[in-house]
Amino acid sequence: MSPFFSKRRVSFVSGALLCASLVSACSSMEPAQGVSARNELKPQATATTQSAPKDENFTARMAPPPPSTPAAAPAAKKRGDVAAAPAPLMVEEREASDALAAPEPAMRRAPPAKEAKAAMTMGAATGALGGAPAQPQQPLEKRKMEMDGDKGVAEGGNVFETYKANAFTETDKDNLSTFAADVDTASYSMARRYLQQGQLPPTHAVRVEEFVNYFKYRYTPPEEGAFTVHLEGAPSPFNARRQFVRVGVQGKVVSRSQRKPAHLVFLVDTSGSMASSDKLPLAIESIKVAVKNLNENDTVALVTYAGSTRDVLAPTPATDVKKIHAALDTLVAGGGTAMGSGMETAYKHAVKKAAGGVVSRVVVLTDGDANIGPNLTPKAMLASIEKYVAEGVTLTTVGFGMGNYHDSLMEQLADKGNGNSFYVDSMKEARKVFETQLTGTLEVIAKDVKFQVEFNPKAVTRYRLMGYENRDIADKDFRDDKVDAGEIGAGHTVTALYEVELTGEAQDLATVRIRAKAPNGTEAKEQAFPLTRAKLKPSMEAASSDFRFAVAVAATADILRAAPAAEGWSLATTQKLAEGAVAGDSDRTEFVRLIGQARALTTASATGR
Repeated sequence: MSPFFSKRRVSFVSGALLCASLVSACSSMEPAQGVSARNELKPQATATTQSAPKDENFTARMAPPPPSTPAAAPAAKKRGDVAAAPAPLMVEEREASDALAAPEPAMRRAPPAKEAKAAMTMGAATGALGGAPAQPQQPLEKRKMEMDGDKGVAEGGNVFETYKANAFTETDKDNLSTFAADVDTASYSMARRYLQQGQLPPTHAVRVEEFVNYFKYRYTPPEEGAFTVHLEGAPSPFNARRQFVRVGVQGKVVSRSQRKPAHLVFLVDTSGSMASSDKLPLAIESIKVAVKNLNENDTVALVTYAGSTRDVLAPTPATDVKKIHAALDTLVAGGGTAMGSGMETAYKHAVKKAAGGVVSRVVVLTDGDANIGPNLTPKAMLASIEKYVAEGVTLTTVGFGMGNYHDSLMEQLADKGNGNSFYVDSMKEARKVFETQLTGTLEVIAKDVKFQVEFNPKAVTRYRLMGYENRDIADKDFRDDKVDAGEIGAGHTVTALYEVELTGEAQDLATVRIRAKAPNGTEAKEQAFPLTRAKLKPSMEAASSDFRFAVAVAATADILRAAPAAEGWSLATTQKLAEGAVAGDSDRTEFVRLIGQARALTTASATGR
């Protein structure tokens, strides 16, 4: 038989089989009325369009994002077909007895799995432009991203690294807990955005230490040296057999007028994926905020990357605001994302100014999407720039937008680039990051900062570090000064919380050791601080407001990420604890409202609405 007739025969048989399948499907289909009735019993999710960040000084310059970008808010909750997002529960509207009146419904979300085999609902639904309702989310299999050692889980187009929550450790088997300092805050601001859009954040997006360190704590600054350590403990409100213990570190404060001159190289992603109001326009306004808060001896350079890398602005005095703004106002989005090439170009500029008397830093502003060119993975990017890192150039990564945000990439780059990772979801957050956290803490006061807590087996039977899974250091590497760790900038605070079980009457519970190098040093110095029973308060109510708030934040994060050790914990309890420790702080007040939103979403998910 000729190939022509063979193909015709195959086509005829395929058509016959297709017709038979359609007839079978139609004969088994239920009446339309029955389908309609079922749909009425289960409300369909609705989508709302997310506008540009609300701010009186911020005007979106870009056209509305295409359907593939996250401008359309989620059409349904990640787990449980919840209808329109419940409004946040305002604290003042609740009755006083409501906080602990009934057990909190268990969140219908699986705990973080090491393998991404379980079926999950993928991220935010996308809909037509102009606020038209989007189609309800469809369950899709969560996929594991493995790119040359970069392993993460993709949820709704956003990629997050997977970390297994710390479990309890028996003290008589291992009494040392060692980790690096971390002052990143990206996880909290991203989770806040999920909650404000009516979704529980993905479990993988929640990092406890970044929730805790987002907030300010009133630790006494050091009179001399780089930092002071503040230790405190109190009984757990979740388990009468346990205590919470806090290790708080306050870096020395360096005033704006006293800090070293800074050279900032802003590396801006201008690829097509940045073409939405909450990405490139917000990034441009953020840089303007930073420039406004720089000193007269500071300089600024601007590099962009899309399909290619472009030098937009040579090193320019920060006082030449008109020239800097003019360069920023020329930026438009379009093309692919050659992030690796842009990184290397920015570092080449930064290293020219790196010296003992100048703070030289690369600030990356992107959605973290890298899809073309060399050095697509964190490992490859860092390999290409590690020589510049060794010469003292630090790195800050600032994330924007959702829908294709590569949180995993941003976090790893910041950790290995001796810097910090932030996420900006509004002009309010832009001011906090670029006015206070970036320009106010440019000067590094201690590098390769490591913590090691040695628990006394005669006083502590078990312990668990809350968070810092991605900053874990082998106990044997604590005094190995070649092992990289975290940096602390001027004025930074670092807070870590442990959950412990006590035994016996021994007064010495633990010894907290901190090892760090001077900003330009190669050998670390070590300090030790005793944690005794005298540091433990008789009740949670007797503890400081900073301690109570930190516990509330850490516990909330553990609940949101479904940590096994937090099973049975209640958001009602964390909300009540946080309410009593607000102390007039606006960020803390907002956090209390977010817990209320999380409770509403949890209740909706548990009841199947």
